[in-house]
Amino acid sequence: MKQYFILFLFLSISLFGNSQNIEKDDITIADIYKTSKFRQQSVRGLSSMNDGVHYSALAGDSAIVKYSYKTGEKVTELVSVKEINSDKLPKFTNYTFNADETKVIFYVNRERIYRHSFTAEYYVWDIATKELFPVSNNGVQRLATLSPNGTEVAFVRDNNLFIAEIASGSEKQITTDGEFNKIINGAPDWVYEEEFAYNQAFAWSPNGKYITYCKFNESNVSVFNMTVYAGIAPQKKDNVLYPENYAFKYPKAGEDNSIVTVHSYNIETEKTVEVNVGKETDQYIPRLKWSPKGKIVLYRLNRLQNKLEFLYADAETGYSEIFYTEENDKYISEKYFDNLTFINNGDQFIYLSERSGFLHIYLHSADGSLIKQVTKGNWDVMKYLGFDKTKKLVYYQSAEASPMDREIYVIKLDGSAKKKLSTLKGTNRAVFSKGFKYYINYVSNVNTPNLVALHDAKGNQIRVLKDNKALKDKLETVNFSPKEFFSFETEEGVSLNGWMVKPVSFDVNKEYPLLMTQYSGPASQQVTNSFRIGWEQVLAAQGYIVVCVDGRGTGARGEAFRKVTYLQLGKYETIDQIATAKHLGALNYVDASRIGIWGWSYGGFMTLNCMTQGAEYFKAGIAVAPVTNWRYYDNIYTERFMRTPQQNTEGYDNNSPIHHADKLKGKLLIIHGTSDDNVHIQNSMEIAEAFVQADKQFEMFYYTNRNHSIYGGNTRYHLYTKMVNFIKENL
Repeated sequence: MKQYFILFLFLSISLFGNSQNIEKDDITIADIYKTSKFRQQSVRGLSSMNDGVHYSALAGDSAIVKYSYKTGEKVTELVSVKEINSDKLPKFTNYTFNADETKVIFYVNRERIYRHSFTAEYYVWDIATKELFPVSNNGVQRLATLSPNGTEVAFVRDNNLFIAEIASGSEKQITTDGEFNKIINGAPDWVYEEEFAYNQAFAWSPNGKYITYCKFNESNVSVFNMTVYAGIAPQKKDNVLYPENYAFKYPKAGEDNSIVTVHSYNIETEKTVEVNVGKETDQYIPRLKWSPKGKIVLYRLNRLQNKLEFLYADAETGYSEIFYTEENDKYISEKYFDNLTFINNGDQFIYLSERSGFLHIYLHSADGSLIKQVTKGNWDVMKYLGFDKTKKLVYYQSAEASPMDREIYVIKLDGSAKKKLSTLKGTNRAVFSKGFKYYINYVSNVNTPNLVALHDAKGNQIRVLKDNKALKDKLETVNFSPKEFFSFETEEGVSLNGWMVKPVSFDVNKEYPLLMTQYSGPASQQVTNSFRIGWEQVLAAQGYIVVCVDGRGTGARGEAFRKVTYLQLGKYETIDQIATAKHLGALNYVDASRIGIWGWSYGGFMTLNCMTQGAEYFKAGIAVAPVTNWRYYDNIYTERFMRTPQQNTEGYDNNSPIHHADKLKGKLLIIHGTSDDNVHIQNSMEIAEAFVQADKQFEMFYYTNRNHSIYGGNTRYHLYTKMVNFIKENL
């Protein structure tokens, strides 16, 4: 048996030790998915105000309040439901200020479209005059955004772009060609929204004179159809005899995309010009913004996603020119698109790059020429947090100490005087005030809930906002099994990190069944030093060991580790999960004949690969909303890692579990939502047919009208109850 390296042992005695011999309750599925008994307290909805010494936040759902960072004391109530005194506004759920904080915009009656998009009724509140203005009385809106001076609102309705004048209530329609499943103005199509996290495709110029926007022509994009049943979904109030069909544009791998053009609209002249984005139409425009010098800034990404260009464009003429190019022999991740930051009045900009083999911060002049690599080392910057223009300091989060930890650092713009601000080991997340005088730090580790505290820019703690003492006290009353970190080396010589939860009253002299949980997708991480209570605690109470291991392809370990799966999604990830099962099965307290695996989405894809290609090592598996062949998935995500099916036929087919269906041996449960707009139910249907023709028995369960997240009402409780029962019966 290989030596078992324990990196993180048990929680401190002060938290989980109990000298009194009292009987404790087990953690249940209802505790987690019905009552949220172990939910962590946090601080949400907090927005730094322009002066940097005050912040605004929602007081429950009844008011927007201004507070002092330093004392936490309420300064004034900016607006309240009581003050508005309107039946149409019973509560606040979201809000945004205009540039000078004289007005605030918020919405009610939100109706979801896809992951990020929704329609709603927007309202504007004038803080000085205490007047309320509806953005429009002509139908619900999307993406309503105040102009910098707060006199107008731009929004999308019925795939067209509008501008409303707040004082008069008049509306001006900027585009007229919007049409469902054909033309979208000012908002992205499905695949941009999902894979580029790109929800708003228009932007006001800093002076409020122009609006620049994208037009998505999805006429040539193929349609995917979903059957929507009556069920008890909120949008279906009465039973219907015939289910409805929902058809939407969804470009699968290798298929046609929307053709995206960019336009600039002059508010005063009402003239629109088309911005030059080049002659190539089979490309992506994943971001649109403005520079401090009043230039439109476009991102242009090629179809293979290995060449990213930034362009300046003139709002009046549409003329454009490239000022920065980033190329990679594999792909450029979309995760860093929002890190482009112009500094020093637009004369320079900061961006993140993997050019050294690790993700780091680079400083460039406005024309794109490199000035300085700001951060260096064999570790990844995980998040750029901001630039203090007064002190010339850059703040960031990194995985320098360990791929499993996150720490907060500050460094001078010239790359000198690096200092670690965070002091507690675990996952630190910092949110800075405007002006960088203060930041709020959120920190937890695998066995200690969130500590939320206010700090000054030097890292000194000023006051604790949330300590989660009540949650810690609750954990002392239940059978909580702490996570332990470990690492091991595979037969290929690859070192992998994992965590383990052992059964309550664990006895090293006994053998236990074991369930592996994983996601395994590119740049993802499940093995992090952060707090979360999931159904692993329920299984631990039932006598199961639960283990999670991040295989090759996952994040925070440099570009080579992260991108080894390029062109072969599923190959090395499956090898590593099988290696994990072999390693764990050799431990004297693991019953090697009772090892199972489960996962959701990419993790479901991996479960099916392990249950077929690794059938000798897995007795049972659960695949929730699994991809079964990357040919069925959208092109932006899939082609980033795989190129097109036409270019990489073997990569698509060799690692598809459909092509290994005849190898299945263990007990398998497949679960899918019938209205999954992301990973279509087609995936589960096709592998089901493959299993049938291979004469392999398996179980399937579907959730009516549920999307990729499979939630709503009693759904999550039902889902996890079903999975626990399946594990108990088959593992």
